[in-house]
Amino acid sequence: MSARVTLAVAGRVLRQVRRDHRTLAMLLVLPCLLMSLLWWMFADLPGNAFDGFGPALLAIFPFTVMFLVTSVTTLRERGSGTLERLLSMPMGKLDFLLGYALAFGVLAAVQSALAVAVSVGLLGLDVNGPVWLLGVVAVVDAVLGTALGLLVSAFADTEFQAVQFMPAFVVPQLLLCGLFVARDELPAVLSALSNVLPLSYAVDAMQELVGTADQASVWADVSVVLAFALAGLALGAATLRRRTP
Repeated sequence: MSARVTLAVAGRVLRQVRRDHRTLAMLLVLPCLLMSLLWWMFADLPGNAFDGFGPALLAIFPFTVMFLVTSVTTLRERGSGTLERLLSMPMGKLDFLLGYALAFGVLAAVQSALAVAVSVGLLGLDVNGPVWLLGVVAVVDAVLGTALGLLVSAFADTEFQAVQFMPAFVVPQLLLCGLFVARDELPAVLSALSNVLPLSYAVDAMQELVGTADQASVWADVSVVLAFALAGLALGAATLRRRTP
């Protein structure tokens, strides 16, 4: 592993994304638009429904967007032959994955800062904890989506196959993360399953910040999400392989 090579890969990815205006718009604008749509849905309803659903979706949207963009972008690299050329150079698999994770981590930080700013500053999301910590949780969620997207790309041969992994990797987490039913009210088997899904801890951290704002609990959840992200990168490095002999 080389820091110089990792930074070179990250710089290359950032330059590529900067030239792809549609991907850039999806990364930076889409979460803000989705949060605005959510606020609009609840605007005429009594109570503070937006404050109830907003934090969970502020965790889910960056995770889902980064998962999709990262997996498709990596498969595009493989389909164009770029990945083959990169892996033929004196560069380790971990350099490649960490470079991608670093580049998309930077994009995730910008994406999350925009989404949090719109949600709190413009849409009036009520947060009891520090707003900067809300941004940290959103960034970690996005990094988790990046790591899982890189992992999935190692098992897919085409961009379409990468998208097909979403129902297996993302949808069960959406259903069991506590968005629709509190995790402690789920059937015992589903509650136990939710405890081993990383998105559950991301949603818990967001909801904690608008609830009791127990920062120790928030950091504990963030640590779990980071552990899952690092495990995803390690598995991705172990399974990444060239498609040609």
